[in-house]
Amino acid sequence: MQIRTAKRMEDYEEGIFQVLNEQKQRVEAQGRKVYNFSVGTPDFKPARHIMDAVVEAAGRPENYRYSLTDLPQLVQALIDRYRVRYQVELVPEEIMSVYGSQEGITHIGLSILDPGDIVLVPDPGYPIFAIGPTLAEAELVTYELTEEGDYLPDLEAIAAVYGRGKKRHAKMMIVSYPLNPVCKAAPDSFYQRLIPWAEENEILIVHDNAYSDIIYDGRVGRSILSFEGAKEVAVEFYSLSKSYNYTGARMGFLVGNRTVVQSFKRLRSQIDYGTFLPVQYGALAALTGPDDGVKEQCREYERRRDALCGGFTSLGWPFEPSEGTMFAWSRIPARYGEDDVRFVTELLERTGVLCTPGSSFGPLGKGHVRFALVLPVEEIREALEIVADSGIL
Repeated sequence: MQIRTAKRMEDYEEGIFQVLNEQKQRVEAQGRKVYNFSVGTPDFKPARHIMDAVVEAAGRPENYRYSLTDLPQLVQALIDRYRVRYQVELVPEEIMSVYGSQEGITHIGLSILDPGDIVLVPDPGYPIFAIGPTLAEAELVTYELTEEGDYLPDLEAIAAVYGRGKKRHAKMMIVSYPLNPVCKAAPDSFYQRLIPWAEENEILIVHDNAYSDIIYDGRVGRSILSFEGAKEVAVEFYSLSKSYNYTGARMGFLVGNRTVVQSFKRLRSQIDYGTFLPVQYGALAALTGPDDGVKEQCREYERRRDALCGGFTSLGWPFEPSEGTMFAWSRIPARYGEDDVRFVTELLERTGVLCTPGSSFGPLGKGHVRFALVLPVEEIREALEIVADSGIL
């Protein structure tokens, strides 16, 4: 029998990180060292008190049953975290856990969108922003983020075509700052415009808040819910992955508008039985423990940013310093034109330095590259010396 897979699978090519990993393995098989700046997996360890909480909970047999719901003390810990960290008051009905924000963004559209509904997603933007809504058979419309526009959406231009009362009215918009991959933070004034704009145009804002604890040069990472009126028009994904190096545990939360949270919670009740309890206890330890490690980690990321962005700039390849996230973003050297894939391939072949082509983040990413700040300063400097000696720049 010939098996025919779903037509939607025609849109899903092999993931870029799988392709890059295969290229990495090929170079390593030649006995050469690879400086892997491609995947944003933190190289830092989780704090000991977090790991101890997971281990202790994993030693109790009763924690292997279905959890079904979030631990009440974990919900309270998130309430306390948002009150202290973001000056936001939440109630339990405005909170639910997800298996990391990537899973949440993938599935939230199933509880909000009907086939054909229009969703606004950033270009460049993280790929799951576009993949998630397509599972709900929504229509994707990208909004441009350009250097000339400070990588902020042109809200007036969007409303003129997709605002309330327009023939093609948008139902949902995904926003994320600091933004992966372009590494830009948004000023408070942006959110102060975005929230009344969303209410006026009846567009739900889904805010991905993965990097508010990794932000540089004295900036303060904010929650969209910190701004007046946000709960009327927005929900936010809050992840423990990057702040606490809890990536493999897959622990995040959706917070904000009660109707959206409760609808998504109802959907999730049909397809899973809750987050593994030891993972919840580790998250509880993260949210209630000291934040000294989170702050020192941010400072270390900033030192890496300075080494990488400053180092490449000194070699004649201008890198604008990242404002936030654990990444750096730049246009490729001029002699490669817009062919970021060719540049990434040649850079790996000639130097062992591996980064991600910007075109994997959308059409406007073409001609750019993203570096993950996942190697210590000493290795970054070592990689820079090899790049300098290679003559590729």
